[in-house]
Amino acid sequence: MFLKIRIKMLSNFSRIVFLLPFFLIVFSLPAYAALDPEIVKQLNAETNEEKVASIKNIALLGTPEAAALLQAMADDALSFSGDTIIRMEGDRAINVATGQEIKPLPENIETLVTNNSTRRALNASLSLLKLFSPDREERIKAAKALEASADALSMPILDQVLIKESDPEIKQIITLTRASIELKNPDPAKRLAAVKSLGESNHPDVKIKLTELTDPANEPDAGVQSAAKESLASLENRLLVGESISRVFTGLSLGSVLLLAALGLAITYGVMGIINMAHGELLMVGAYATYVMQGIFRTHFPEYIDWYVLAAIPVAFFSAGLVGILLERTVIRWLYGRPLETLLTTWGLSLILIQSARVAFGPQNLEVANPIWLSGSIEAMSNVVLPLNRIIIIGFAFFVLALMWVLLNRTRLGLFVRAVTQNRAMAGCVGVPTARIDTVAFGLGSAIAGLGGVALSQIANVGPDMGQGYIVDAFMTVVLGGVGQLAGAVWAAMGLGIVTKLIEGVAGAVIAKIVVLAIIIAIIQKRPQGLFAIKGRFVD
Repeated sequence: MFLKIRIKMLSNFSRIVFLLPFFLIVFSLPAYAALDPEIVKQLNAETNEEKVASIKNIALLGTPEAAALLQAMADDALSFSGDTIIRMEGDRAINVATGQEIKPLPENIETLVTNNSTRRALNASLSLLKLFSPDREERIKAAKALEASADALSMPILDQVLIKESDPEIKQIITLTRASIELKNPDPAKRLAAVKSLGESNHPDVKIKLTELTDPANEPDAGVQSAAKESLASLENRLLVGESISRVFTGLSLGSVLLLAALGLAITYGVMGIINMAHGELLMVGAYATYVMQGIFRTHFPEYIDWYVLAAIPVAFFSAGLVGILLERTVIRWLYGRPLETLLTTWGLSLILIQSARVAFGPQNLEVANPIWLSGSIEAMSNVVLPLNRIIIIGFAFFVLALMWVLLNRTRLGLFVRAVTQNRAMAGCVGVPTARIDTVAFGLGSAIAGLGGVALSQIANVGPDMGQGYIVDAFMTVVLGGVGQLAGAVWAAMGLGIVTKLIEGVAGAVIAKIVVLAIIIAIIQKRPQGLFAIKGRFVD
């Protein structure tokens, strides 16, 4: 008896296993829930108002079938025959209201045409339905798309989203969208609540709406007007903070480029007293090295094109370093102790390098594309967007700074460089090869400028004259910070970058340059050796 029961159970189990693929296929087929035929029929109504109303009524269902229908309409995949809306699947005609195939095939099937007004309604409705997507990024895009297109008919779905949504960023966007819709509500209490809710926003577009409500011609209720003024003042303060954060960040980005330019200049100027007017062109060498590496990767390693910047870093470092060593060994070494001749000679060298770049690459600016991992941005606030390439450049500048600190403070070469900087004659007396240190220091300073060119290529065009705009600021950074001082270079570069961008936001670029120059002159008057003077018994 037990054996028979066991055999029967095994037989049933084998049948289930045999039929399992069939059940999986059946239950994986799309299910079409019935839609109201009267609403669907209005998609082909004579007036746009009826079509738009039908689209919004379908969207209010909030079902996958409704989303599929509206997406098919947006893709121009719907047809009609008489009052029946049809979706063609090969030779089959499917009634979109019932999900059933129409047999026999209808005659006079025509494509359902959408105009601009119905397409706007379609996009808004699809955005509403995408608020239920499991993908967070898709929900955020849909919520942002609704900010300008939602209306009173969208309120039921927005209320459903607020109940189900757990992401605070999306909930805030939906809350502000609801508040914007409620501004048109005839009930003053609803408008008052909406105004207070909008006062918590950081979005610049909300400012326009609140400004309109402070005018009695647009808002008859005095209480709503007063609340709008308070919310507007609060919003303007937050927007001002956001703008200040953006300017400070842009200043840090500028300061990081100045830091990379000034680090090398601080070494050459500090060790040898050379006023190198060709230092900006060493930035250019690094930028062109990056451009060349981009071309090599596009031609020979297209699958690794997003990593050309990493390959360009050592190439730019050694290219600019070799150019610097060549300049020092052939020209500059004969001009030590003659600052004016050095100034004029390096200025002539800069012109030679610029003309060489024009001959080799042409006079026009060249485009260096950002790789994927350097593209995009981070939205810290609604009016604060931080580009990813600038964030990475700031980090790269401080990484190079850390390596420079280790080199100067933890290596024998760094000891020799510091010795020559502080007292060249005494360093030579104790056996430091000052001539060799001059060559190595000049090459190292040039190589660091080449790294600055890599960074600059990601935020600016690459051209023969690109270094000219940074040489004066780099010298100001070195003089302000203190010759040969890394800490001084950091504070001066970041300070100049931030102050310049803050003043530019108020008075423009020209006034900013004048004010920054006046500030530097005032500081040098008080501290002739810069913010961080070298400590020692004797300084050349």
